[in-house]
Amino acid sequence: MFFGTGAYTSSVLQMQFGVNPWIGVVIGAAIAVALSQMIGYPCFRLRGHYFAIATIAIGEIIHTLAINWEFIGGARGLTLPIRQDSLLAFQFHGTKFVYYYIALALLACCFGVTWWIERSRIGYYLKAIREDGDAAQSVGIPVAKYKLIAMAVSAAFVSVGGSFYAQYVLYMDPDSVFPLSLSILVCLLAVVGGVGTLWGPLVGAALMIPLSEWTRIQFGGTGSGVDLIIYGALLTIVAVFQPTGLVGLVSRWRRR
Repeated sequence: MFFGTGAYTSSVLQMQFGVNPWIGVVIGAAIAVALSQMIGYPCFRLRGHYFAIATIAIGEIIHTLAINWEFIGGARGLTLPIRQDSLLAFQFHGTKFVYYYIALALLACCFGVTWWIERSRIGYYLKAIREDGDAAQSVGIPVAKYKLIAMAVSAAFVSVGGSFYAQYVLYMDPDSVFPLSLSILVCLLAVVGGVGTLWGPLVGAALMIPLSEWTRIQFGGTGSGVDLIIYGALLTIVAVFQPTGLVGLVSRWRRR
C-alpha cells in the first residue's frame, strides 16, 4: 500500500497539477506516513495472525479502490509523459546509470537512518518490544507509540521506493504497485537475510532477486510457480534451522 501510494502520488501530482516529481516524492512520503498512523493505530491492537489478516485485508481494499478510481486511471493505470533528460525532471533516457546512483543514494539514506535508530533509545525500545511486548510495557515503554514510529519510518522509505519505481518505469497500474506478492517478497527478503539486523534485508535481496531471475530464464515463461516453490522451500529451511537468517548464521560462525 505504501509503495503504491508513493508511485501514484508523485505521478498524479505531476500529470494533473504540474508538480515537480521530486516534490511529489516528498508529498507521497508524507501521505504514506499519515496512512500508516491511521491504519497502525487500530491494527496494533491486534496480535499475531489477526494482525497479519487485518493488514492484508487493508492492502487488498486499497488495491480494489485503486482499480475502480478513475481519477488515478483505474484499472488502465497511468503513463507518465516523457520529458527531456534532466535531474530536475527525474528522467534519463540516454543512460540508466543515473537511476542506479539515485537508488544507491536512497539505499545509503535508508541504511543511515536504520543504523541511527538501531543505536538510539528508539532502537533499544523496539528491540525490547520485539522480544516481549508485554514485558516492555510493564517497565513503562509505550509500546503502541514506538510501533507507530517504526511503521512511519518504514512507510516513508517504501513510499519513496514507489515514487522511484514510477519515474523509472513511467507506467503503473494497481496490479503492478499494489500486489500482495510485493508485500510477501519484501518480508521474505528480510526473513531470509535476517530480521532485526542492519544487513539482513540487503543480503536477502542479493540472494533472492538473482535467484528469481535465474528461475525465469531457466524454466521459461514467468517461472512464478517455480519461484514460489523455491521461495517456500528456502523460507521453511530458514524458519526451521536458522530463524535469525543468513546474517545470524554468519555471526554464529564467527563466534565459533
